[in-house]
Amino acid sequence: MKRKAQRVFISDCEGPISKNDNAFELAAHFIPKGEKLFAVISRYDDVLAEIVKPPGYKAGDTLKLILPFFKAFDVTDGEMLAFSRQNLLLMPYAKQTLAYIRGFMPTYIVSTSYEHYIKALCETMEFPFQNAYCTRLALDKYDITPKEKQKLREIAQEIAGMPMIEIPGNAKSLSDLHPTHRTTIERLNEIFWKEIAQMRIGEIFSEVNPVGGGEKARAVEEIAQNHGVELENVMYVGDSITDVESFRLVRSRGGLTISFNGNRYAVREAEIAVLSQNTAVTSILAKVFHEHGRDQVLRLTKNWNMETLSKLDVPTRIIEHALRAHPEGLPKIKIVTRENMEAVARESSEFRKKVRGEAVGALG
Repeated sequence: MKRKAQRVFISDCEGPISKNDNAFELAAHFIPKGEKLFAVISRYDDVLAEIVKPPGYKAGDTLKLILPFFKAFDVTDGEMLAFSRQNLLLMPYAKQTLAYIRGFMPTYIVSTSYEHYIKALCETMEFPFQNAYCTRLALDKYDITPKEKQKLREIAQEIAGMPMIEIPGNAKSLSDLHPTHRTTIERLNEIFWKEIAQMRIGEIFSEVNPVGGGEKARAVEEIAQNHGVELENVMYVGDSITDVESFRLVRSRGGLTISFNGNRYAVREAEIAVLSQNTAVTSILAKVFHEHGRDQVLRLTKNWNMETLSKLDVPTRIIEHALRAHPEGLPKIKIVTRENMEAVARESSEFRKKVRGEAVGALG
């Protein structure tokens, strides 16, 4: 009898597990016009990560670029942790999903989020913090001068007043962007890489390393190596631009990649797109992956109906939870192909906004 391969489950946090975008919410709470400030910086991050691609820059470095402004408005580590605890918003059934999957295979969270938020989430979820990769940050250790504080407050106002950068879907270079947006990008380049970089607080850019892009992919490799498994035995769930490198890595090695209420960046790189109001569908796919492997998950996706599910080893209670959030039937799940990719990306992006809110759902 052939021995079943050990398999590993890895998920991003914000999106597949929770509805929060913690850094965005922190900015909106502690910084005047912080919602717009963060949104502009996030879109700038998308441009750098996907179009400009400067050496050493990766998707998710928004979480580094926003930090000088947190210092300028006197945010502390304690306040970040308290805010994260008080404003934690889980996807329905998420706690049960992680507990269920942990019952049959190693389970990890790989997130760009600050450690304050991941600690708060792990406490609530009763999930081991040692099984979570996240952005390490000790904000209180950094000093800021009164002059820098005043200057950064002025810069924050300036950025919040900038037009939102629009990125055409087929953009390959800055020349594909409207001149107005290129001007905005040029000014942001000056702000971050000349003005702030030369400040004392600018050292935070070199010392804080957000777990996004390539860092997430390296975490996935490390987890697989620690368990002695090939990446073909990894199931990775993500939803945003910070998951692109992990999707590419796992998919190239024959593993399973799933976009959960993903934006266009996630859908374009994942093999399967899920649109769901709760996480029960993740439980279903993880169970099938563990018992039967990637190919069976793909077959299930092609024949996504109650009859097919009834023939697999999925507890009835989990299927009922999946149905409960979707009175019209099972949540949507599709294999992403070249032919349907753009249509699925649009549908998923709109569904994402309904689940997480327009402001958070629109972030990269």
